[in-house]
Amino acid sequence: MAVVTGASSGIGRSFAVQLAERGLDVVIVARRGDRLRELAATLRDAHGVTITVLSTDLAHPAAPADILEAVAPLDVGLLVSNAGFGVKGPFDEVNAGTLASMLAVNCHAPTQLAHGLVPRLKQRGRGGVIFTSSVEGFLGCPYSAGYSATKAYMNALGEALWTELGPHGVDVLTLCPGATDTEAPRLQGIDPTTLQDLMSPDDVVRSALEALRSGPTHVPSAHYRELFDTLLSMPRREALTAMAQAIGT
Repeated sequence: MAVVTGASSGIGRSFAVQLAERGLDVVIVARRGDRLRELAATLRDAHGVTITVLSTDLAHPAAPADILEAVAPLDVGLLVSNAGFGVKGPFDEVNAGTLASMLAVNCHAPTQLAHGLVPRLKQRGRGGVIFTSSVEGFLGCPYSAGYSATKAYMNALGEALWTELGPHGVDVLTLCPGATDTEAPRLQGIDPTTLQDLMSPDDVVRSALEALRSGPTHVPSAHYRELFDTLLSMPRREALTAMAQAIGT
């Protein structure tokens, strides 16, 4: 059985669909219960799998513990910690409450869910953890400071757990997409059609599942792999300045 957070749309929904297509029972987690129930009915009818709906807001500090309690009786073999969000703009102009919620959803919830499920995965002797991060986690991205920092945290956590859990038969992959055709760009006031090398959520997820056993990190877009390889090969000051100039144009 798999647990997928942020399953009501975008990459999380694609994870739920593709895992169900592979015959896995899935616990789907998100705020929007109506969307989850609709997805659950579709997947049950199409694939005959068990779909458990958990409607909760991961910005709430108690949410991870509630999820862990709900899945305690289940044989969870895969955690897909996908829920997350970002905001764009000058750091000092971002609402402080929004920053706090972003830290809770992007960092606190994945950490607590992994901490609760990893002992069970180790005991099973097989399984996996997928963290949905971002290419923005590779470098402190100007005008995306808070989001970029949360994803840098997830990259570091994923790399560390990949090293720790490999000997126990548990695969860990940190998925770092570039531009993806989800609700996220629109919620940040960005027209997705203006983004370079936009990938579909289905393609991102298909690539991630294929790469799960080869961690620790995976960038599904060749364009963004090349872009960030170039940026990371530059002196840090030059890379950051180049990014700021590109965003300002």
